[in-house]
Amino acid sequence: MLGIGGTPKPRSSSEKALEISLAAAAGEGAETLLIGGDDLIMPMYTAAGNTWTAEVTNLLAAMRRADGVIISSPAYHGSISGLLKNALDYTEEMRTDERPYFDGKPVGLISCAAGWQGAGQTLQALRSIVHALRGWPTPLGAVINTSLPVFDSEGEVVDMAAKFQLETVGRQVMQFCRWQQRSDFQPAIAV
Repeated sequence: MLGIGGTPKPRSSSEKALEISLAAAAGEGAETLLIGGDDLIMPMYTAAGNTWTAEVTNLLAAMRRADGVIISSPAYHGSISGLLKNALDYTEEMRTDERPYFDGKPVGLISCAAGWQGAGQTLQALRSIVHALRGWPTPLGAVINTSLPVFDSEGEVVDMAAKFQLETVGRQVMQFCRWQQRSDFQPAIAV
């Protein structure tokens, strides 16, 4: 399970939230990897080609290897951060893969903002991006209002509603991964 998100600010709320979701997935048996903070500082993606850094190479390898993904973004002016958007733009390099982009992968979503409006708008932006990347957003997306006390000084979650949301996102991604691994699993097809 791959977690992508956070900010370069050490122990940002969006990165702490991502850690809680990944821990819930690990509790269900997932092997997890978090790519956040400084590891998301990469050259701007351009379709014409890029100078690939170690961060770009590692991100692409992790996205290709992951059975499920959890994305956590701070709300910047009603949408996702440019840092995260740039990282997700690198999925374009996966367009010709056998499994392009996030095709069929469960993707959990977390939005953190200093208010409900920005967090809600950011979650909607994340859902739109994941749909464009052919991923399957989990039924629950976590919306965390950081203007309320969410974390204590050690980074432990103190808001039980936020904790429930974050853990549920991690468990839902893991549950969907298990369904896909079953040999008899067939997604419903509308007729």
